[in-house]
Amino acid sequence: MQTRRIGDLDISAIGLGAMPMSIEGRPDEARSLATIHAALDAGVTLIDTADAYHLHADEVGHNETLIAKALAGHDRGRDVLVATKGGHLRPGDGSWTLDGSPAHLRAACAASLRRLGVDAIGLYQFHRPDPRIPYEESVGAVRELLDEGKIRAAGISNANPEQIRLANDILGGRLVAVQNQFSPAFRSSEPELRLCDELGIAFLPWSPLGGISRARELGSSYAPFAHVAEAHGVSPQRVCLAWMLALAPVVVPIPGASRPETILDSLAATDLVLTAAELAELDAAL
Repeated sequence: MQTRRIGDLDISAIGLGAMPMSIEGRPDEARSLATIHAALDAGVTLIDTADAYHLHADEVGHNETLIAKALAGHDRGRDVLVATKGGHLRPGDGSWTLDGSPAHLRAACAASLRRLGVDAIGLYQFHRPDPRIPYEESVGAVRELLDEGKIRAAGISNANPEQIRLANDILGGRLVAVQNQFSPAFRSSEPELRLCDELGIAFLPWSPLGGISRARELGSSYAPFAHVAEAHGVSPQRVCLAWMLALAPVVVPIPGASRPETILDSLAATDLVLTAAELAELDAAL
């Protein structure tokens, strides 16, 4: 498995996005555990989660608890950087709400620590800006958690360039990751990607294949991805992730998965070398 950097850590160049194992359409626990273990066996050392990845109001942190169980049952579990998030909520009616208040973020971090069973969270990310709370107050709470040693590294998610620069300033240059939506179908976060490359901050694209409902259609929606995939005898999804890795050395995709075969296909993208002509063909299609 090739590696990339998040802060001072070397992590797998592709991580596992665990959200599909806890939201609508989630599989049974046995298949989820098998998916996580397959990823670990293949060399994954980054798993992305959040306290809001759950279905019902009484199961906040379902995904974090699942990951903790999976890691405890694997001999490489201690080698994994778990990246979790706070500031987003699911009331249980299918909606998503926000709470970026410092009080909530401190409480959410404490709860995540308990569910993950760790003394300090490897990477804690402010999940999404809350328009009711000044951004500097939310990120300031994350800074305090970092200074207190409750988290080892700090990140933000769903941020624009101004917020990235502001967060990095508030954190004293210690912002190590930005997690934004980015895929062939959603390229509006390219300015954030380029800024992260300039600043040496890891950029973690979420839904890199277009999301749970659209990932299977990637090849039919973007013919060049299917064309390049056919030439290499691989899936269009694998080509997409290889293309993404080639965009910048700070890019660390976190494709979601709920089946072992799915994450294994995604991870194989680290070994797929695309030619300059193929990369140009893919870029021209977007």
